[in-house]
Amino acid sequence: MTRGAIIALMVCLMATAVRSEDPYVYYTWKVTYGNIAPLGTPQKGILINGQFPGPEINGTSNNNIVVNVFNNLDEPLLFTWSGIQQRKNSWADGTSGVQCPIAPGTNYTYKFQVKDQIGSYFYYPTTGLMRAAGGIGGIRVYSRLLIPVPYADPADEYWVLMGDWYGKSHTQLQKFLDSGRSMGRPDGVHIMGKSNSAEPLYKMEPGKTYKYRLCNVGLKDSLNFRIQDHPMKLVEMEGSHTVQNVYDSLDVHVGQCFSVLVTADKEPKQYKMVASTRFTKTVLTTTAVISYTNGNGPASPVLPPAPVGWAWSLNQVRSFRWNLTASAARPNPQGSYHYGQINITRTIKLVNNPFNIDGKLRYTLNGVSHEDDETPLKLAEYYGVANKVFQYDLTSDNPPAVIGNLRVEANVLNVTFRTFVEIIFENPTKVIQSYNLDGYSFFAVAVEPGKWTPEKRKNYNLLDAVSRHTVQVFPKSWAAIMLTFDNAGMWNLRSEMAENRYLGQQMYMSVLSPEKSNRDEYNLPDTHQVCGIVKDMPRPALQYT
Repeated sequence: MTRGAIIALMVCLMATAVRSEDPYVYYTWKVTYGNIAPLGTPQKGILINGQFPGPEINGTSNNNIVVNVFNNLDEPLLFTWSGIQQRKNSWADGTSGVQCPIAPGTNYTYKFQVKDQIGSYFYYPTTGLMRAAGGIGGIRVYSRLLIPVPYADPADEYWVLMGDWYGKSHTQLQKFLDSGRSMGRPDGVHIMGKSNSAEPLYKMEPGKTYKYRLCNVGLKDSLNFRIQDHPMKLVEMEGSHTVQNVYDSLDVHVGQCFSVLVTADKEPKQYKMVASTRFTKTVLTTTAVISYTNGNGPASPVLPPAPVGWAWSLNQVRSFRWNLTASAARPNPQGSYHYGQINITRTIKLVNNPFNIDGKLRYTLNGVSHEDDETPLKLAEYYGVANKVFQYDLTSDNPPAVIGNLRVEANVLNVTFRTFVEIIFENPTKVIQSYNLDGYSFFAVAVEPGKWTPEKRKNYNLLDAVSRHTVQVFPKSWAAIMLTFDNAGMWNLRSEMAENRYLGQQMYMSVLSPEKSNRDEYNLPDTHQVCGIVKDMPRPALQYT
């Protein structure tokens, strides 16, 4: 073969390699302070490219997302991409256990892939209580053209990012928590950064069907969402197509996202979307207006009522089912797992409780209250100095009968790669809890009142709901999830309640590949920032080959 032919062949091969790589989607974010008014009164908030809520991340499954974040604040900054699994790539997860914060006046580029995770998600800042100041936005992941979607394309898609809100700044709220007190009850609720706005937020043409992407991006309260006179058909939640049940209202818990279809088949006028707090002594409510394009009348002032009591909400959770005839990624392909027949290698039972430690309010899991270290845990592990930063397995697999010796330390549980684990969340308090586990989707297989016992596993088939990345634990109740720990990395398990997370109700799951193969986990990216005790250490040789 001539030299020219060899060069031509190499060019063809390189072109093929380039063509075969999954597409890239690029974003540049400038994060600044600015005036926002979610409750009608101007206050200092966090804007992304001058927007609140921030710009949407829009991708198709398997796209590579690149986000260059310029931190123009006067405090460190991190973003997490709630619900995005970050396969083999906990480096991009944006929590303090894996990443050094982006210092003021600097920038950092996140790169991650959205794999087969169709659906609605959102991002938010994880540093301190920044989520209370804004910096939130939606993540939309479409199915590839090769994968059919089990409903017709909607006429348009609309975001409904909603949440409770405080009139105080995030720095004031953080000072409350640092001083040992709670940050109290929220002051109101917003929808897309506004409260009770009279201007139509969205418009619908008569006879057409629209997709609404609903996410509770708040700090503390579950919300009930409904639209005057318009039922909602649930089609997706947290990365899975669902059986398309129709609901008059939906409880959307903190950190949770749904996609629903709404058809404009009513009298052409304006209608109100309503979001109100659940399980609170004082109910906070806000509205936003949608309008028919040929509408000629205002919305009725009579708002549809919200359900009462948490039992209604628990039963709604039980009604969610996978659409097993649809093509989409799921950890239970075609319902082939039968829970009673799964070889569970480990059961981890976690009980949450508030405690007073040294005169200050803290939240714990099995008596351990997590506290971040200046050295990200994953970096310490990668550099081989984990023993100088944290101790594995401070949290036992079962809570002690009497929790006496409370600990405030970095809380890291060592989990064996590719084992099938059952995690039981037990909630002895009178407040609903919501948990998120980064890096994974799992079976939300059971939710029940009372205490969990191993004998109750037989109920799991009956209570099987749908794959998700958040799980709700109702008052004086328990929830069971199952998952295969097949995604190597350092993953944050946390309360979605901002106060609880900040005061220690979180932990990390360290999942190490014994083969140290690049097939299982990516190496430390060249651009990854280092800090803490590893800042001046020589960069390790590639750990995974």
